[in-house]
Amino acid sequence: QVQLVESGGGLVQPGGSLRLSCATSGITFSIYAMGWYRQAPGKQRELVARITSGGSTMYADSVKGRFTISRDNAKNTVYLQMNNLRPEDTAVYYCNAAYGVGMLWGQGTQVTVSS
Repeated sequence: QVQLVESGGGLVQPGGSLRLSCATSGITFSIYAMGWYRQAPGKQRELVARITSGGSTMYADSVKGRFTISRDNAKNTVYLQMNNLRPEDTAVYYCNAAYGVGMLWGQGTQVTVSS
């Protein structure tokens, strides 16, 4: 059974940090490109960060220098370290696994940045 399970979301004050995790099962994790997307209320889902099977990374301009994506192939897990969080980072964050034309999604985890 294929599963992508996000964790680590929550409420944090502006300037704070959170680390999201996405634990996967049922897939050959190492061959997948992994990504984090987010969707704020009333907005489209957008790509936040992506890491290829080879470890190359890319980031949305809005999070460059603040967020870091990483993967641990031994644990079949991808992470998103989020620092210096801003209110506009508030959204549901989704884990994504992509290989060829196939895409898999997690259920999402809420991140709220508010004082």
